[in-house]
Amino acid sequence: MGNAVLTRAAVCVLACSGACVALGRAPAPARAAEPVAPKLREVRRIWDEAPHNAFTDLTRFRGRWYCVFREGKAHVSPDGALRVLASADGKTWKPTARITSATADLRDAKISETPDGRLMLNGAGALHPPSPTRHQSLAWFSSDGAEWGTGIPIGDPDMWLWRVTWQKGVAYCLGYNTNPDRPKRFNRLYSSRDGANFATLADRITPLESPGEHALVFLPDDTCLCLLRRDAGTFAAQLGRARPPYREWTWRDLGVRIGGPEMLRLPDGRLVAGVRLMDGRTRTALCWVDPEAGTLREFLTLPSGGDTSYCGFVWHEGDLWVSYYSSHEGKAAIYLARVAIPLS
Repeated sequence: MGNAVLTRAAVCVLACSGACVALGRAPAPARAAEPVAPKLREVRRIWDEAPHNAFTDLTRFRGRWYCVFREGKAHVSPDGALRVLASADGKTWKPTARITSATADLRDAKISETPDGRLMLNGAGALHPPSPTRHQSLAWFSSDGAEWGTGIPIGDPDMWLWRVTWQKGVAYCLGYNTNPDRPKRFNRLYSSRDGANFATLADRITPLESPGEHALVFLPDDTCLCLLRRDAGTFAAQLGRARPPYREWTWRDLGVRIGGPEMLRLPDGRLVAGVRLMDGRTRTALCWVDPEAGTLREFLTLPSGGDTSYCGFVWHEGDLWVSYYSSHEGKAAIYLARVAIPLS
């Protein structure tokens, strides 16, 4: 009986197919499979030794992982130091350096590799009174991740140089004004060929009030995209675009408030950002950035909450590796996540 039913069903299918051809209508195409969604493979706490551990960045250098961040007594405290951790496998981490200053709270560590094969660590010093200058950005260099030498002042006083991005042998970085005596906060695009001597490439590249932290991505045609935080007005993040020599910029309002931006172009061309989202529930989120539509859309929330964000990104062996900090388990600690993102 079952075989008879199957036979009749098959006849009906063939008859329908023939009818469609006879009427000039092709059978409906098979529905494409839904793309595989990104998935959090694992997340681990890698450091919590200081009372407050925050503001991370991540890189791979000579086959080893390096994670950098600030240690201090609190989110803002005069004792801020920059900690460097290293790992061979991303699981076991050991400290290799701790950079301190007698005259400043060191903040916002960022790490990159220079064209001549060294590690570059940059951050900003919040100078202790009675210094007439509030902030001075600094850079350190190392060939082994352990010995860093003396910090070199970079950029202008009271211009906070944030994330350095290297493109074709040139370092690019936005700085934002922190001097309260100037009319309002503005930003300045710097460039450098050695990471130590930064010159102004373009001043006030956005007319919007209170630009802040940023992330740069360079496309294959040398177009530069900038994901930019804002701390006034609508507080909405901005996405900038410029062609060489990067002096003229256009901006799109993303309509979302963010903090601590990081951005990476995947091998398939998509743009992923790591940000603090502040829409009633503060968290560290991974988002798709669509520069044509002018949108930033969350696709994964990392385990996080409270005092959190400031990601570092590395694409390695088909996964996105993400450093960040969060206080959702108590005090602010450093975490490392691996996220599987199937390429399109």
